[in-house]
Amino acid sequence: MSLIEILDIESRGDERGQLIALENNKNIPFAIKRVYYLTQTREDVARGFHAHKELMQVAVCISGRCLMKLDDGVNQEEVWLDSPVKAILIRKMIWREMHHFSPDCVLLVLASELYDEQDYIRSYSDFKLLAKSN
Repeated sequence: MSLIEILDIESRGDERGQLIALENNKNIPFAIKRVYYLTQTREDVARGFHAHKELMQVAVCISGRCLMKLDDGVNQEEVWLDSPVKAILIRKMIWREMHHFSPDCVLLVLASELYDEQDYIRSYSDFKLLAKSN
């Protein structure tokens, strides 16, 4: 099974522009409890470097692009998020890193749970141990 789970988000539009809707338990496979976005991240800055014990997320670049790296403790995969209709599902216990942000990048993240510091795994070596036991 691939770590990269692409969600093709439907875009409705005409000569006036595009409308893209993200909906709980429809094109987003969970109830959305938190929304945040990263913006004005320099290209030489990497973000992420953590996993979650229970939280699931959907990430989509609504503007610009960035490179998403995912890791399940054994396999690593990369994907460019470079379209507002190309989202990825990040399941629990997946290490994530974001690299090479374009100057116009706005990375939108939808989360299945509210912020909870106890759900984070911030050490890669701890993540590898936990991933091995799952």
